Amino acid sequence: MRILFGLIMAFGLAGAMPASAKDALSLTPGTETAADGRPVRYEIGAIEVPENRAKPGSRRITVGVLRIKAAKPGGQPPIFLLVGGPGVTMLDTIGDPSPAARRRLGSWLDYSATNDLVIVEQRGYTLRGDMLELHYPAMPLDRPATVEDDVAVMRRLANEAAAANPGRDLSGYTIAECADDVDAVRRALGYPKIGLMGASFGSQWSFAVLKRHPGTVARALIASAEPLNNGYDMPGHVFAVLQRVAFEAEQDPALRPFIPQGGLIAAARTVRDRFAKGPITVDLPEGKVVIGLGDYQQALFAKVVNAARWPAFVIDLYHGRYQAWAREVAEGRKAGTQSLIGPLIDTATGVTATRLAQLESDPALDMLGRWNFAAYTASAGLWPSTDLGDGFRLPVRDETPILFVQGDWDANTPMENLLDLLPWFPNARALIVHRGQHNGPMPLLRDHPDTAAAALRFLREGGMAELPSRVEAAPVKFALPAASG
Repeated sequence: MRILFGLIMAFGLAGAMPASAKDALSLTPGTETAADGRPVRYEIGAIEVPENRAKPGSRRITVGVLRIKAAKPGGQPPIFLLVGGPGVTMLDTIGDPSPAARRRLGSWLDYSATNDLVIVEQRGYTLRGDMLELHYPAMPLDRPATVEDDVAVMRRLANEAAAANPGRDLSGYTIAECADDVDAVRRALGYPKIGLMGASFGSQWSFAVLKRHPGTVARALIASAEPLNNGYDMPGHVFAVLQRVAFEAEQDPALRPFIPQGGLIAAARTVRDRFAKGPITVDLPEGKVVIGLGDYQQALFAKVVNAARWPAFVIDLYHGRYQAWAREVAEGRKAGTQSLIGPLIDTATGVTATRLAQLESDPALDMLGRWNFAAYTASAGLWPSTDLGDGFRLPVRDETPILFVQGDWDANTPMENLLDLLPWFPNARALIVHRGQHNGPMPLLRDHPDTAAAALRFLREGGMAELPSRVEAAPVKFALPAASG
């Protein structure tokens, strides 16, 4: 079965599967109010689909769906908005009175001005179906974090996943099945073609739709690109983001007096070398916490996700100011819960042997370690989800018109991912946002409303003539280190 399934995906024929008569979609109308007072009329419900399409008679599950019909239909394909994660929902916007939810409703109205807007949830993390969870144990405070401990926990969780979810076929929780869910909704709503908007995992999900169902996507607007074979980022590409942030931070007049001699990257290496010699113990009011090289490697990445605060973090550690960070480490070692579909989907997607060899020999491993991939690659064969094979992971030529919007300060999905992928999409165009971090296309372009409008116009109608290849986000106001106060 696995060989046949891999061949079907490799040749892009899986989308030719006939729609099941039981893939019933049921939507109920409702109305919310956006932040600016506009009424948002929507339809919400779920589609019933097989848990594993590769198995005849598979259990049926439900996946949440929301649609907002176009205010003034322009005869163009609908926009399918694929959210990030895996393990994120947007249907919780309905009924949420918070200002953020009200603003999101306003953006949905903007998207649906001339095209229907459709949101499909992720199987296994859907408010209209199962919300599968994974429970991580607390990690000890009296020794530093290590990759080996992380791998051991992940392998144990993988071995326990099936028993912890009786009656569920976890082999069906893959990005390929998520892509098929999107196509099931497309067919149920009667759309010949669709447009896609996705960022981060939503971009990878979009690539899966393109791979599984060729010819059904009219165009796509993709941000923070994560190709199917790039679920685990190269440490060197992440380190390049640190270098780009450091270069600009060193030019900042307010921060310049605090920059250690040799610059921020040299300071970061000094701290790394310090922890390589052995861990340290930090006394907190609630007790002691032991911090080591692994904790520092994780923090270098976690902190640069907010570029404005990363330089101050490095400077504080360079001068031995560990208290604030130690509190964060202690908090991070508490027991927690996350979506189960995260490891199910990511390990099934996986990477090729060639990319894994590159990850394992990357020159930036000394600074960032193997945290980005080790636990998943070491447990991949233990999770119940079905490995999708290299025929699925590797790119193929695709002439779908795509506008890629990518920040060059994005450490979650570095822009090198996109640069490697572009040759496979001859009708694509890349728009690089200097200082842009990990975000969706409209937030990345918020400082350029005319460009954002042109990007949305492309998604609605096609045509990229008005789009530049590069813009700059507003300059960053860097936080100052603790000693500045």
